[in-house]
Amino acid sequence: MRCPYCGSLDTQVKDSRPTEDNAAIRRRRFCPGCGARFTTFERVQLRDLVITKKDGQRVPFDREKLSRSLHIACRKRPVEEDRIERVVNGIQRRLESMGESELPSDVIGEMVMEALEGLDKVAYIRFASVYKNFRESKDFESFVETISNEADRDE
Repeated sequence: MRCPYCGSLDTQVKDSRPTEDNAAIRRRRFCPGCGARFTTFERVQLRDLVITKKDGQRVPFDREKLSRSLHIACRKRPVEEDRIERVVNGIQRRLESMGESELPSDVIGEMVMEALEGLDKVAYIRFASVYKNFRESKDFESFVETISNEADRDE
């Protein structure tokens, strides 16, 4: 593993342990070249996923982009970091187990919407505003009204 500070290829693992959800291995590393310490995560990757965007562009699945999107939606909300990480792990596992190596981007969007709806309503609305491309305040109003009506029906 290359040191992110000095670029040395001679780094040492000082400690390894599974993450809380057992979906990855967390490794504490040390670089004898510069003395830096850093953490890496090792995850199982079942297959290489390609995402087809709405404009037809094909890009590799980016776990970090998914994580960033969830963090942005949950910013300044009472959502713990490990819950976001579990959502990311769950979505990645579901995508990999679908059996397809190429998936449309709206599949991921719908999975994120579903996860955020159960996680935090404000984060759900924030993500929906970008995902569904809200242009005016009326778009927010109608979306909030829709989810309020669904909540009323469920009670």
